[in-house]
Amino acid sequence: MTWLQERKQFVKALLSNPAAIGAVAPSGPALAAAITASIPANAGKVLELGCGTGVFTREMLRKGVDPSRLVLVEQDEVMSSSLRTQFPQAAVLQVSAQELSRHSHPELDGIGAAICGLPLRNMSGAHHHRLLTAVFDAMAEGGSMELFTYGVRCPISAGVLDACGLSARRIGFVPFNLPPASVFSLARRA
Repeated sequence: MTWLQERKQFVKALLSNPAAIGAVAPSGPALAAAITASIPANAGKVLELGCGTGVFTREMLRKGVDPSRLVLVEQDEVMSSSLRTQFPQAAVLQVSAQELSRHSHPELDGIGAAICGLPLRNMSGAHHHRLLTAVFDAMAEGGSMELFTYGVRCPISAGVLDACGLSARRIGFVPFNLPPASVFSLARRA
């Protein structure tokens, strides 16, 4: 996909459903590098939520993640179709991330790591709880989920993190993204 095609696809999705996109521009290469930095090439399956135009996906492939180990979740029909074309070996699920479960999506079995590109600040605490429960139910022990936010605090409340048995820590700040972003890692409490 060319730079111009990617921008057109992004703008079209933004105009049709701004709350589902939650950004003013696609994530840049610096953010893609930061959010994927802790994902080893041999992490098992990698779950990516809210893939959009595939910026983070391409970075994972660049770092050596096997494309057949990717489970890509994108509810937008046009973006899902584009992801299937760009990454034919990956499993692409066109579903809302809050509706994920291992029972209805066996592709989630064996998840070793996750990346979240969803606009979490646009979601309720109940949505956060359902999302985190589904992700960490499918994730192997020791796995983590990396996410980004345009704020300085984790977009998941302390109450939801406590209810899910998770902790959050800020692992990076990316000033060279539009807008600048913070990267957080969520993991099970010891």
